Amino acid sequence: MRRVQLIELHEQSWFPKFLRDEITDTLQSAMNFFGAYAPVAPLLQTALDATCSPLIVDMCSGGGGPWLKLSPRLHANDHASLQILLTDKYPNLNAFQSASANSQNHIAFHAAPVDAINVPRELRGFRTMFTSFHHFQPEEARAILQNAVDASQGIGIFEVTRRAPSAIAWMFLWALLPLLFTPWIRPFRWSRLLCTYVLPIIPLVLLFDGVVSCLRTYRPQELREIIAKLSATEYLWELGERANPAGDVPVAYLIGYPRPKGLTS
Repeated sequence: MRRVQLIELHEQSWFPKFLRDEITDTLQSAMNFFGAYAPVAPLLQTALDATCSPLIVDMCSGGGGPWLKLSPRLHANDHASLQILLTDKYPNLNAFQSASANSQNHIAFHAAPVDAINVPRELRGFRTMFTSFHHFQPEEARAILQNAVDASQGIGIFEVTRRAPSAIAWMFLWALLPLLFTPWIRPFRWSRLLCTYVLPIIPLVLLFDGVVSCLRTYRPQELREIIAKLSATEYLWELGERANPAGDVPVAYLIGYPRPKGLTS
């Protein structure tokens, strides 16, 4: 199955902001409910230990990403001072504020738009992207990695989508989830109920964008080809897949950071 560069509706500039926020809120609630990215905590922990970074700059954070569930797993391992900074090209500030308020001061956010291809130099920290790297075409994906390399910052890419028939089949079940848990998403909004149960815009967009996400997701060999084109001779790279207890689809990852001083191989 070849990678197909289609568009996801909710990431388009013309997509209504209130609907984009509803979509990202729903995605974030589902990620936290299932703990979809729990398997990558040890990988992220190892990278943070290697870089000694006290800050994670999360890019394309959407509705806050997986951090409410993932952050405590890192703080439990002597990273009480670790801070997570949420950023996005189209920041969902209400969701960011909610995540920050419920994080015991471990999560903050950058209110201005941040482009993952050109992260402001002042935002120095280990960069992460969850379920978002597939949004970018190969040259853009390479530019994101090269931007991290040029800034001498570590970066971790994590994806629960996969370019496989089984993953695409899961998207049809995924689109039904809002029908079950929408009333419990906070903050409560009548517009979310309207766009889920009366006019099922949210489930339909989730289905369309979910299938497109799978078709756009990079396979390990494609990630290796992107890495090979980087100017990053002093970087260590690791990629692979981690078993996901929340379902049959594993979590794919790509992690890179500057080679620690004194490490020659």
